[in-house]
Amino acid sequence: MDAEHQKNHLKAYGITFWTLDKDLKVKWLLNYRGGSFLLPNTESIQRECQIRGVSFEIISTPKAELILKEISSPSKNMEAVILEKAPKIAVYSPSGKQPWDDAVTLVLEYAEIPYKTVYDEEVLNDHLLLYDWLHLHHEDFTGQFGKFYSAYKAASWYIEEKKEAEALANKLGFSKVSQAKLAVALKIRDYVIGGGFMFAMCSATDSFDIALAAEGIDICEPMFDGDGSTPAYQNKIDYSKTFAFTNFTLERSPNVYEFSSIDMTSKRRIPKTTDYFSLMEFSAKWDPIPTMLCQNHTALVKGFMGQTTAFTRDEIKSSVLVMGENKSNGEAKYIHGIKGKGFFTFYGGHDPEDYQHRVGDPKTELQLHPTSPGYRLILNNILFPAAKKKKQKT
Repeated sequence: MDAEHQKNHLKAYGITFWTLDKDLKVKWLLNYRGGSFLLPNTESIQRECQIRGVSFEIISTPKAELILKEISSPSKNMEAVILEKAPKIAVYSPSGKQPWDDAVTLVLEYAEIPYKTVYDEEVLNDHLLLYDWLHLHHEDFTGQFGKFYSAYKAASWYIEEKKEAEALANKLGFSKVSQAKLAVALKIRDYVIGGGFMFAMCSATDSFDIALAAEGIDICEPMFDGDGSTPAYQNKIDYSKTFAFTNFTLERSPNVYEFSSIDMTSKRRIPKTTDYFSLMEFSAKWDPIPTMLCQNHTALVKGFMGQTTAFTRDEIKSSVLVMGENKSNGEAKYIHGIKGKGFFTFYGGHDPEDYQHRVGDPKTELQLHPTSPGYRLILNNILFPAAKKKKQKT
């Protein structure tokens, strides 16, 4: 899985998932040649690699033992983590969305990793209990319809999506979309607290936390929900309810395409040519979880934008781990935390290979980016629940 030898990093994750799905175990060699996978040597796995265009090497049992011995050395920042079982994956996404509307569904399709789609009705009916891992599509959990009002309020797609959201909320017994989305956010919160793994990108990151912090408060202006907001609602925000963010200021204007001060998009002064973020290095033996989530063939990853591009460093809770950052700009791109018995990872931006994705832009063709380090971070999270559980080190 290093840069020199693997010609399709993304599909290699699919091969690993496919192997786990056959009830075979895999060793993830953390920090060894870009986070390589040690798979059983079977004809079916070799054939599948050849079909999918994944590079592989056949090694002898003594050679494998030597590699594992090297990895186990206290002087090496490496670890061999056992992956035991293919996780059951759910993507929270509205009906009618295409795979290319979201980076996670796009890479799942490309890597040939199976998943199921769930939305508000399934979440409220406790279907999340069937899954080990949940991705949140680029959703707005605040009930402000993505803050698209200023630019797209007259667009047919915006009008139609608003009607559909209101109809679904009413069907589920809520008078407002914001109320329905809060109920969904609370269910997802409970799923994580109970031991689930949650991954979110772009606006699903900060809008999720904002919805939790604004429980019991109306932060929506009349064009969103038909009535006024709670007076002085900023002072009533409860940061103790959030997963990752604190002390943020909400954006009150419906004409500003922004939820809060959490997002760095409007604060950035970085040209595209120099927009990169660096992955942090952790102790593979003592901190295997963040090490797993940062496995890559490069420590420097191209930046990319979104409605929520990156996170204001000063507004991230001290209990949350920053795994990827642009230090010169004071922003975090990739963060991880523990909530109850479960875990969450937030990844800023919309599409790792589409720098400034806009409404109506063509889809990303991942066959043109088979070694994308930005997409590898997504796939690290998908394999994370498969790891053999160890007692947390403190």
